[in-house]
Amino acid sequence: MTQRIFDTHLHIIDPAHPLVENNGFMPAPFTVADYQSRIKGLGVAGGAVVSGSFQAFDQGYLIDALRALGPSYVGVTQIPVTTSDREILNLHEAGVRAVRFNVARGGSADLDELERLTRRVHELAGWHAELYIDARSIDEDLSRRIAALPSVSIDHLGMHEDGLPNLLRLVEQGVKVKATGFGRINLDPEEVIKAIIEVDPTALMVGTDLPSTRARRPFQDEDLEVIRRALAPEHVAAVFWRNAAAFYLGSSVADGERVNA
Repeated sequence: MTQRIFDTHLHIIDPAHPLVENNGFMPAPFTVADYQSRIKGLGVAGGAVVSGSFQAFDQGYLIDALRALGPSYVGVTQIPVTTSDREILNLHEAGVRAVRFNVARGGSADLDELERLTRRVHELAGWHAELYIDARSIDEDLSRRIAALPSVSIDHLGMHEDGLPNLLRLVEQGVKVKATGFGRINLDPEEVIKAIIEVDPTALMVGTDLPSTRARRPFQDEDLEVIRRALAPEHVAAVFWRNAAAFYLGSSVADGERVNA
């Protein structure tokens, strides 16, 4: 028996769909079949396919990936502010549940647009926003603006240890955090995980960050053990499954803690 995992952060890179060079980088293919092979035996029973900067506003790859992965997977997309209501609702029908802003690498929207689009997709389809951001850059004004958004998560434990106080202030106000991307962070993940749990045990979620494009090292199975070691036993099932399943799929789907691997 293996602990059931909701993988909150994975990328599918399908060469059959458009890719855009970002800061001189083009990723290698990582298909649905590649992903499923890599996670075999880990206990992953659902997840979130996250659009990368190299996919710009292409939705074709995401729709195809969600169709192949099945209903326990959802999409986290990037869309321009000009996207129509009908297009957003069509993406919702395809399984998209969040909009992502890549602040760390230069996002698709400035802060005013980010706020407007986040509120719009939440009101229209119940989506939340996901921020790829270095927590060191979250000053008082930005913290206030993020906390005022209807529903938000932050990638990769906020990236840097110097940003931890900023991150924890947001956790206190209901922001969720992904324990992901250990090959790209500049912090002690165990210490940050413990700090987040102390503030709000429902805030933390796990993910693989596969295929870990541009990271110093790719995801390793041992990264999940790092998270497990940082948790008291009573928090393991919530952090590995229930918190994320409720956030992405709804509380009615978050039942059940274990799955045969």
